[in-house]
Amino acid sequence: MSASGGTRAIVAALGANLAIAVSKFVAFAFSGSSSMLAEGVHSLADSGNQFLLLIGGKKAQREATPQHPFGYGRERYIYAFLVSIVLFSVGGMFAIYEGYEKISHPHQVEHWYWPVGVLLFAIIAEGFSFRTAIKESNELRGKLSWSQFIRRAKAPELPVVLLEDFGALIGLVLALGGVGLALLTGDGVWDGIGTVCIGVLLVLIALVLAAETKSLLLGEAAGVEEVKKIEAAIVDGDTVTGIIHMRTLHLGPEELLVAAKIAVQHDDTAAEVAKAINAAEARIRTAVPITRVIYLEPDIYSEAEAAKGPDPAATPGGPTPHPADH
Repeated sequence: MSASGGTRAIVAALGANLAIAVSKFVAFAFSGSSSMLAEGVHSLADSGNQFLLLIGGKKAQREATPQHPFGYGRERYIYAFLVSIVLFSVGGMFAIYEGYEKISHPHQVEHWYWPVGVLLFAIIAEGFSFRTAIKESNELRGKLSWSQFIRRAKAPELPVVLLEDFGALIGLVLALGGVGLALLTGDGVWDGIGTVCIGVLLVLIALVLAAETKSLLLGEAAGVEEVKKIEAAIVDGDTVTGIIHMRTLHLGPEELLVAAKIAVQHDDTAAEVAKAINAAEARIRTAVPITRVIYLEPDIYSEAEAAKGPDPAATPGGPTPHPADH
């Protein structure tokens, strides 16, 4: 996923959210609407989230060091996870608390034209931001559905902005409904109910973001199509006759590690094997350009050993061998 595409969506969302946050706080000051206060805090939290995504993208560009030999690509995952925490706590939980207070101690919405006018402006601004995120995502989404795109995307920025903007638009509709019902009925409880609904929505979106970024932080393999391309690039049918096993791991959204044990001919010389490995590495990088680190281990393929199946004790995350086994 292109980092530039994600950055354009982040900047569009940041500009929209800053303008919206200011207008919502002004509307709250004049009307006393708790929905407007919750939405103002929501937009402020979203603005902070966009700053976090920009910081993560900047830090991820640092060169690898002896202490971090695979670079800092996962900084983008870390900051995306922080976004989910901010959205949960500052956005969701605050809105639920404010809504509860308004339901417990309701008061009539004053100067109704302020919150209604600001909400309509916010819907237009958020719609522009959401449209930008959709446009940038469509260039990468291909035939995937939106849920598949959010689950499978290795770069966190566009899914985060998409979910934030979608949540913001739904939240604005809920706020407009709460304010509208409070005005029609003269009962400020409806404003509080709208605020609680906004909080619940933000909490749910934060939990989805946390689950997706947690998976990325743990380390995800390459996509199915990329794996097929890598497997096809490794085997040349001459010196490299097959793949005994292979592992892939995203070091960052645009950095991939490939480690494989490859089958070579029994009577190949060391020089021939080394030449074949170098050629295979070149083919892999041509097929999947984001491949940064490649480890290929040559071995003689044995049908008897293959029939035994994989050794779970030799698999990362598998059971630890018992001391008596050594």
